[in-house]
Amino acid sequence: MSGRHLVVVGGGMVAHRLVEALRSRDTDAAWRITVLAEEPRMPYDRVALTSYFSGRDPADLSLGDPTLWDDPSVSLRKGVTVAAVDTAAKTVRTTRDEIIGYDELVLATGSYAFVPPIKNSDAEGCFVYRTIDDVAALRVYVERLRAEGKDVNGVVVGGGLLGLEAAGALRALGAGTTVVEFAPRLMALQVDEGGGSALARLIRGLDIEVLTSTQTTRVKTTSQGAARAMAVADGKDLPADVVVFATGVRPRDELGRAAGLEIGERGGVVVDEGCRTSVDGVWAIGEVACIESRVWGLIAPGYAMAEIVADRLLGGSATFPGADTSTKLKLLGVDVASFGDAFGATEGALDIVYADPVAGVYKKLVLSDDARTLLGGILVGDASAYSGLRPMVGRQLGADPASYLLPEGSAPAQLELPDDAPVCSCNNVSAGTIRCAVREEGCGDLKSVCGKTRAGTSCGSCLPIVKNLLNAELAAAGVEVSKALCEHFAMSRAELFDVVRVTGLRTFSSLVERHGTGRGCDICKPVVASILASLDPAGHVLDGERATLQDTNDHVMANIQKDGTYSVVPRIPGGEVTPEGLIAIGEVARDFGLYTKITGGQRVDLFGARIEQLPAIWKRLVEAGFESGHAYGKALRTVKSCVGSTWCRYGVQDSVGMAIALELRYRGLRSPHKIKLGVSGCARECAEARGKDVGVIATENGWNLYVGGNGGMTPRHAQLLASDLSDEQLLQAIDRFLMYYVRTGDRLQRTAVWINEIEGGLDHVRDVVLNDSLGIAADLDAAMAAHVDSYVDEWQATLQDPEKLARFVSFVNAPDQPDADLRYVVERNQPRPATPAERGQLEPVLLAGPRLEVRR
Repeated sequence: MSGRHLVVVGGGMVAHRLVEALRSRDTDAAWRITVLAEEPRMPYDRVALTSYFSGRDPADLSLGDPTLWDDPSVSLRKGVTVAAVDTAAKTVRTTRDEIIGYDELVLATGSYAFVPPIKNSDAEGCFVYRTIDDVAALRVYVERLRAEGKDVNGVVVGGGLLGLEAAGALRALGAGTTVVEFAPRLMALQVDEGGGSALARLIRGLDIEVLTSTQTTRVKTTSQGAARAMAVADGKDLPADVVVFATGVRPRDELGRAAGLEIGERGGVVVDEGCRTSVDGVWAIGEVACIESRVWGLIAPGYAMAEIVADRLLGGSATFPGADTSTKLKLLGVDVASFGDAFGATEGALDIVYADPVAGVYKKLVLSDDARTLLGGILVGDASAYSGLRPMVGRQLGADPASYLLPEGSAPAQLELPDDAPVCSCNNVSAGTIRCAVREEGCGDLKSVCGKTRAGTSCGSCLPIVKNLLNAELAAAGVEVSKALCEHFAMSRAELFDVVRVTGLRTFSSLVERHGTGRGCDICKPVVASILASLDPAGHVLDGERATLQDTNDHVMANIQKDGTYSVVPRIPGGEVTPEGLIAIGEVARDFGLYTKITGGQRVDLFGARIEQLPAIWKRLVEAGFESGHAYGKALRTVKSCVGSTWCRYGVQDSVGMAIALELRYRGLRSPHKIKLGVSGCARECAEARGKDVGVIATENGWNLYVGGNGGMTPRHAQLLASDLSDEQLLQAIDRFLMYYVRTGDRLQRTAVWINEIEGGLDHVRDVVLNDSLGIAADLDAAMAAHVDSYVDEWQATLQDPEKLARFVSFVNAPDQPDADLRYVVERNQPRPATPAERGQLEPVLLAGPRLEVRR
């Protein structure tokens, strides 16, 4: 094959970026590329390693377009380790004694996990957290211990990024977890003392113990040589069946050292601003490179180095632009971000701090001495402002800086970014590049913009701001930003809702015939089903055509689980239940062999029901006074409450009674997304009402009403809508708020996002709800009254309809035959689905009746 030969030693994320960049620019195929990858797989996303524990296959982590490796100019050799480099002969020698010549060589060997020099750190049960093989070995070991009936305790040594990732992995595997950090706070390189304190509080709230300023001394072992405890310098031994060392990384510079390349004082192959080493023809990029007297352990600088080398190999003169150390990630469900001069090292720097310990939020902005120019910041618990603030580092904010730290919805409008402001640090994409892609390259949607510019294709944290830039540019060009629900309806969900309300159309077929095209899809059909349920609440979810429109869960009024069985959640209004009710639920779970779990919304979830068992389970629960909890629908889920004034010495109102009234009032209400409510009997907020779509907190004078909160992937703090409401005023305000949301919210849009995006924001919503600014209050009141008056329990209605009951079979041609492929094991005295490894050792579970037989 013609062309000069480039050999890349290393097959990680940075090596992948180099190959991708070089091939995209080398149109004449001047270079043929050989990648020598030590791991036996294609380059993968090491940043997303922890997702391996949530069911992702290792292949799912592969980077980029796999056809890159089919390019005739590229050869990826997996499972090949380079033993030596001969810079004089321009060859590399593999551990198999194969000699490979090169014209140019790039070292992209990355780093290795550092293990502190403590006794028995190599004992059985000790792991590092660096590669897929590392995390796979950890998973297998923990699952084996648990299969043996052990309650597994894990210790993670290191409280940085990887340490908290490892803690999340252990917790996901069901192990008790303790994080031990030598520094005085978690994530010491990213957050300050205040941020570390807030982070530790949030992590402890997830049942993970955190010990800071603690030194580990040795791993204590069993007589068989397996880990059993971790000894610390001051304090009791920590139980430790598993130890994960996440104490940082060191550059894999051994090839460079042996080849005589210049090595940095603290390791790493020294390179200049063009990523060239001290020897002609050899380059180094990523975590093995020491550039600007430092080794950078972040992906963005590595990608920048890869782009530089690609440019230089094709005759360019690109230089290292400096490292963007900004970090935004979600650790154990907790948002953490830091950017710029986060610690205020700049002379004269000022700090502005917002802290809400109750909500678990800490935010700090670092400003110049005149309090105008943004230098950096730290965000813990709520990093929603990150995408707008990070590109403004080094620029004047143009507004009161403190306003950017207030809870979401209170901040000023989106900043107008200059063209040279960086938007995507992973791929070095500026705001101007995004605008150019829209204006001059014809990109009209987020997918095409990202494909053209590469923005958002790595960590994805910049996608919100990319979307804002896209929409703003389209609007400036006079192009209407499409709000089409899908290819079958050119209108938004809110517009479609109005069409159905005004025209009186009550079938999908008539609606799509008159106002859409085609036959519909899995986007528009459930939306129409939800709209019909909102406007015609007397209809059953399985009536006629509606049954064919539903998502899987609505279709069977239960939540499908990973093994194909279902979970059943009876409603327990306000979390209040009698002893007889608890006994009835327990008897159903016992008789049908179901796994039971208390949910975060004060209910009991029953897992493992086969589809043909659902009616029998419902019948027992209905007879005991329960009804569908609608855990399967985009509807009201739960109304969580504390015990309030009924029992608590601090309670000032009857929070349980109000929670029950609200849940019975709004049960079955279909909406754009799920809705959760909370009612607290005093300002101590034990029901966590401000984390709900609707939060009610008692005062001496009545009730304070908060709206727009939620947990989930993007937590939001609810905002105050009204204060000191009477019972009647509270019900009316919530009625109108929910109905206005149902009418105008977009598909799968939580109330927090809806409030933020609706024109006028919270002030507008408050005017509509409290002041009837649109003149629709009576209509909203009537709609809610119709919903309340027409409520029918879906489970009970199904039990009374033979036609609906006929749907609940595992096999159409054998309605009484259960699925014989289900296999379970016992864990903590309850059944759970067997893992793939366990399934091969178990016989199918054949049922002779409603009682589940669980095999060990």
